Amino acid sequence: MDSGSEPSGAANSGLSLRQKAALTTGANYWLTQAAPAIGLPAIRLSDGPHGLRLQDDSNPDHLGIGASIVATCFPPAVTLASSWDLALIERVGAALAREARARGVQVILGPGLNIKRTPLCGRNFEYFSEDPLLSGLCAAAQVRGIQSQGVGACVKHFAANNQEHDRHRISADVDERPLWEIYLRGFQTVVKQASPWMVMTSYNRLNGVYTDESHWLLSDVLKGEWGYDGVVVSDWGAVYDPVAAVRAGLDLRMPGVPEDDTVHQAALRGAIPEDRLDDVVQRLRRLAGRVAFGSADEVDMAAQHALAREAAATSAVLLKNERDALPLRPDGLATLAVIGELARSPRYQGAGSSRVNPHRLVHALDSLRERLGASTEVAFAAGYRLDADGPQPELVAEALQLASRAGTVLLFLGLPDTAEAEGRDRRHIDLPHNQVHLIETLAGVAPKLVVALSNGAVVTTAPWRHHADAIVEFWLTGQAHGEAVADVLLGDVNPSGRLAETIPCRLQDTPAYLDYPGENGHVRYGEGLYVGYRHYDARDMAVDFPFGHGLSYTRFAYAGLSVRAHPASDEVALTVQVSVTNTGARSGSEVVQVYLQDRSGLAVCPPQELRGFARVALEPGQTRQIEIGIPRERLCYRLPGMGWRYHGGEVEVRVGASSRDIRLAQVIELERTPVERPLTGWSTMEEWVAHPVLGPRLQTLFEQRGGARGRAGQLLADPVGRQSILAVPLLGLAQFPGFPLDERDVQSLLDRGP
Repeated sequence: MDSGSEPSGAANSGLSLRQKAALTTGANYWLTQAAPAIGLPAIRLSDGPHGLRLQDDSNPDHLGIGASIVATCFPPAVTLASSWDLALIERVGAALAREARARGVQVILGPGLNIKRTPLCGRNFEYFSEDPLLSGLCAAAQVRGIQSQGVGACVKHFAANNQEHDRHRISADVDERPLWEIYLRGFQTVVKQASPWMVMTSYNRLNGVYTDESHWLLSDVLKGEWGYDGVVVSDWGAVYDPVAAVRAGLDLRMPGVPEDDTVHQAALRGAIPEDRLDDVVQRLRRLAGRVAFGSADEVDMAAQHALAREAAATSAVLLKNERDALPLRPDGLATLAVIGELARSPRYQGAGSSRVNPHRLVHALDSLRERLGASTEVAFAAGYRLDADGPQPELVAEALQLASRAGTVLLFLGLPDTAEAEGRDRRHIDLPHNQVHLIETLAGVAPKLVVALSNGAVVTTAPWRHHADAIVEFWLTGQAHGEAVADVLLGDVNPSGRLAETIPCRLQDTPAYLDYPGENGHVRYGEGLYVGYRHYDARDMAVDFPFGHGLSYTRFAYAGLSVRAHPASDEVALTVQVSVTNTGARSGSEVVQVYLQDRSGLAVCPPQELRGFARVALEPGQTRQIEIGIPRERLCYRLPGMGWRYHGGEVEVRVGASSRDIRLAQVIELERTPVERPLTGWSTMEEWVAHPVLGPRLQTLFEQRGGARGRAGQLLADPVGRQSILAVPLLGLAQFPGFPLDERDVQSLLDRGP
C-alpha cells in the first residue's frame, strides 16, 4: 500500500493521553481536529460521490437539506456503472477531486459500493451494481481517479448497508459465505487495488453488532486480513458507544463531539489501550501526509460539464429498439411530440447527502429544440404531474391531441424526487400510475413511440414495454441531462451502456422479497449467495431485462473463442481470447462479458458468475481480438473455517453480451490442488476416511480393535447400509454399541494432528 508520510509511534509522544483521545472525534461537522504539537493539521471532509457538496460550517447538515456551493453534478454511481468503462469512471473521479482541491477539501465521502440486494433500497442510485466484481472494480477506478489529484477517497458504507428502512437499528444477518463473497468482496477489491485513504462504517448492525463496534469487521478483517492502513471513519451520527467503537478499530467519529471526554476517561482506566490511541494518531498523520493542502488551480467548469455530458451519454442503456425507432432522423421529422413533465423538469440526481447544487442544468426539451432547429417542430405537452399520482385527464387529453398529429412521440417517464431518497426505501418498482396510464393511452395513437427513462433505481417495464418501439434507460444523468439525452436519441452518440443490475418483471420475483425489510430489528439475508442474476439464473426465471443487457445502433459478432488454463501456481487462472467484429454500419462499443460456471463440486455455487469483462470500441467492419485474464482469486470461495479456497477442476467459460446472451462457451479443466477440510469430531465417517493422513490412522485403529461389531458392523458390511454409516459424524458413531472407538479415541486422533 501507498504509505505516504510514515509517522513513527515516537512522534506521537508530544501528545498527552487526553490529546490523543481528542483526535478520535472531529472538531465539528466536516473538520478533523488539529494537533499542532506533532504537525497534524485539520483535514476537511465533504460529500459527495458524484459532485462536491461543500457547505457553510456555520449551517451544516448531512442529509442534503441545506444548499451547498455550486459544483459540477456528475452522473451518480447507478449511471456510471452502466458504462462498464473503468477508464471513464477514473476520469470522473479525477474531475471530482479537482473541484475538491480548488475548494480546500482533502477527503471526498465516496464512492459508495454497497450491493443492490433489493431494488427497493432508497439509496441504490449511489451504488454501482448487484455484482461484487463490477462494484469493486468501478469503485477502485473512482478511488484511483480521486486520489490521483491528492484528495482522499472514502469508500462506504462498510458493510451490508443494503436498505435504508430502519438503517440506524437494523441488524443485517448474513451467513459466512454470502457475507464474504457478495457483501465484503467489493470492499476487499477496492482496498487491495486502490488503497482508499478512508473507509466509512455504516449505520446498521452486522450479525447483531454495530459495524463501528465490530472488532472482527474493523480490526480482524479490514486492518488485519486486508492490511488496510488508512483511517476508518463513522457515518455521521452512527457512534452510539464511543469507547466500544474506538476499541473495535474506529479511528474517527463524525460529526465531531470535541466536548465528549468518554474516550479519554476510558483510556485513563485502561478500557482503551494507549497503543490503540497511538494507532489512531498514526493513521491521521498518514492521511495528512497523503492529501494536498493549500491553494490549487481553478477548475475549467466547461471541461467538467463536457465530461459529465460524455459520461451520461456513454452510460445510457438502449433496452429496446424495434422498427428502427432510434436514432431519430431529423430529415424525416416534421413534428416531434415531446410528452412528459420530466422533459422540462429533469430528474438528474438523487436526494440526500449526495445532492449537488449544479453549476448549470440543461433540460432535454431545450436541447432537442436547439439541436433540431426550425426544420422540425418540437411540440410539448406535460402529460402528467410529478407531484401527484392520480388521474389528470386534462393533461392526458392535451398529450393525446399532440400525439395524433406527430409522426414520432418522445415520451419522458421516470421517478420523481419523492420516490427514492436517502433514509427511506421504495415500496414498489413501478412507474407512477399516471405515467403508466399515459403510455397506455398514447399507444393506440402514436405511430412511433420512444420512451426515455430517468430514475435512480430499476423500474419494471414489463406491464407496458410492448407499447413502446424503443426504450432508453438514462438513469440519472447529472447536470448535462438534456445534452446527453439529445446526443443519444439523435444518434450523435451510439448508446453502449449495459445494465449493472437485473430489471425484474415483478417485485415478487426479486431475491430478497420474502426477507425484506425484516422484523424485530433483524433482516435475514435468506437468499444467501443468490443475489441479482445469480437468483434469476438459478430459478430459470424470466426477467424484464437481464444483467449486462444493452443494445446498440450497430451489431457485433463473436468468433474464435480460445481459453488457456494456467498452472495452479499462477496468479492468473485462465486467459480468454475472443474475436469481436462490428458487423453494422456505425461505430460503436461492445462490452464483452465472461461468466464462469464452476463444475468442480468444491462448493455449492450459482449457475454462473461474472469473472471478467472488457469494453471495446470498433469501427464498422473492424475486428479485434479481445484478451481477458481471470485472476485466480476471483474463482475462490470463502469456506467456513478454511478461508479462501479454490482447488481447480472443470469449469465452463461463457462469453457473451449479457448474462442471458451467451455467444460462445468452452469447457476446460484447471489444474487441481487438494483442499483439505479440517476434521473435527463432528466430521462424518466418510470425511475421516477420505483424509490423507487421519484416514489411514483411523483405519489402523479399526483393524487393531477387530473392526466394528453389532449393528454398526452389520451396516458397514452392507453396501446400502454402509452409505448411511459413512454419513454419520464420527462422534455419533462412537456412541453405537460395538463401535471400536469412543470419544477419547477421536480426541486422541485429533490431538496428534495431520
